[in-house]
Parts: sequence; C-alpha cells; structure tokens
Amino acid sequence: MRYRVAIVGTGGIAGIHIQALNEMKDRVEVVAAVDIDRARGETYSATHGIPRFYTAITEMLETEQPDLVHIATPPNAHYPLSIQCLKAGAWVLCEKPLCLSLAQLDEIAELEQQTGKYCSSVFQWRFGSGAQHLKSLIRQNALGRPLVGICQTTWYRDQAYYEVPWRGKWATEGGGPTMGHGIHALDLFLWLLGDWSEVSAMIGTLDRSIEVEDVSLATVRFSTGALGSIVNSVLSPRQETYLRFDFQRATVELTGLYSYSNKNWRYSALEDEKDITELAKWQDIPHDVSASHTAQLRFLLDSMDRHERPPASTVDVRPTLELITALYKSAATGSLVRKGSIGQDDPFYRHVAGRLS
Repeated sequence: MRYRVAIVGTGGIAGIHIQALNEMKDRVEVVAAVDIDRARGETYSATHGIPRFYTAITEMLETEQPDLVHIATPPNAHYPLSIQCLKAGAWVLCEKPLCLSLAQLDEIAELEQQTGKYCSSVFQWRFGSGAQHLKSLIRQNALGRPLVGICQTTWYRDQAYYEVPWRGKWATEGGGPTMGHGIHALDLFLWLLGDWSEVSAMIGTLDRSIEVEDVSLATVRFSTGALGSIVNSVLSPRQETYLRFDFQRATVELTGLYSYSNKNWRYSALEDEKDITELAKWQDIPHDVSASHTAQLRFLLDSMDRHERPPASTVDVRPTLELITALYKSAATGSLVRKGSIGQDDPFYRHVAGRLS
C-alpha cells in the first residue's frame, strides 16, 4: 500500500523530510504541502513536484485526507497541528520537540488512544544501525551492566542564528540547546541506558542575548544504578556530539555531529582473552544505516502497515521530555528532581521550563 502524505511547514528542515519521502517513494505519495507563507510554500511545492499547496491545514486535511502528515514547523506549532491531524484521522511524524510540556504530550497520547492513530517524534538517532545494534547487545546483556554514561552536545550557534523571531524564546522554542539541539543525543542516551530515576542540573545564559539557556549541565542516576553526565551547549567553537557508555565488559563510544554511520562507533574491551574474542562480534554492526529521517520513516511505515504503535511515539518519548522538564526544574530550584514527581499541579507540568518561562 502507498500512503498519501502531506508536509506542513516548508522551511529549512522540510528539505530533509522531502528527501526521506523521495527515498521511500515506492511506499508513499506526497500529495500536498502547507505553509502560512504562500510564496515560500509555492516555491517548495514547485521545486519538489508536490501537486497541491495550501495555506490552511484545515482545508488540506478536509480535501486531501492524508494517511500521514509530516510536521516541520517551529516548535510552538507542533502540539496544535499534531492534535488537528490526529483528529482528522492521520498519523503524524513531527519534528522535535514534539511539544512544549508534559501536559501537551499526555493530551496527544490520550488522543492516540481515542483515534487509533499515532504521533511519532523525530528522534532519528535511534534508528541508525549503530544504535540498533548496541540496543540489541544491551537487551542480551552481552556487555554486562551499564555503569557510567557521558552525553555531550557541544555545538556553536552565533547571535545571528537567534535573530529568527521564534528562536531563543521560552514560548516559541521551548528552551535552549537542552530542548532544541542536545535533545537528539539525550534521547538516544536515555533510550540505550533505560529508565532514569533522578537528575540534578544547572543552566546558564552565558554569551547569547536570548531568554533561554545557552548551556546546561546535568547529572543523572538511572534505575539500574548507572550514573551519567549530560552537557548541552551552543557556545562551543569546535563542534561535536559525543556519547560514551561504560559497561562492565566494554566501552562503547559514538563521535559525530548531526548524524552518524557505523564508522562513528568505537568498541573497546579489557585486555582479557575472552572479551577480546567477543570484541570482534560486538563491533561487527550488521548493515550500515545512517541515523536519518529516512531510517525512522521506514520504521514508521512498517508500523502503519501492521496497524501498531510506532517507535518514538508519545509513550516511548515521554521519559526524554520528562527528564528535560526535570532538568529545568532542578536548575530553577537548586534541588534534585525525581522521576514521577512532576504532577499536574506543578507549573513545570504545564510548560517544560515551568516558572523559568
């Protein structure tokens, strides 16, 4: 079956979405694009051969009745657009962050239950072959217990980057590098290491004229007892994304920037004859699939075929949004925040940054 797909938002990131859809054209047909900026949307549609363009999502949903909608707008529009699409009977693949609060996420999850349609957050780092392979090894307990983890997103964004009206503001972007940049590595970090139990954090706005933070630091305890550190920055001239996982029997490292392939992963073992023998097996990653929108889209379409909840849907990504919320709360209050402690009467439940916003 080929699914009818629409793209909402035709700015920069929409180019990556259409590339992924074109790579899966045997399974999808892109029928429409939507943008409130008519000139930009019409140019995008003409460039990519999209037959119809709309300035209003309501009209598009009524006319096209798409099976799947890709949402590629600024963050503050993600939640209302996802709600509209689910109510119209479409599945959703939404850019990160999926929404700006646990309250919004829970409302989307409730609507999934009511409609039988699902909303996936773009967390493409989960879907590269390197991450899938390590996840399989962890499930098999092949490397022993996880003990220590490091997650660093050290990028650089100058002041001009924040001149775009919606960037650098709590209400429209939802946060700084914690929410908008490091979220990919952070999500992968949590997905691989499992449930977290508590976090302690600091944030700062050190060198950019913005409302939100430009750097954050956090320490995390996982339910397994493992400890982790997280750094998110847009102040780092030498840019890098680095994750390290120290297990009882091996260290696994990922070094990259905006994506990765198998060559970005490194496995190390103790100088023990048994582990050296195993090392060759551990570092033999089947296939070589880059972390990309295409990789995630393939998983999503497979789930649509099977009429089942896709990976990186609301239930799956809630631990990531909850940790980010707890990180901001810890920074605001100067206290350790435990998982599950942010209830519906908490201001941080209503906005990821709570009273910071």
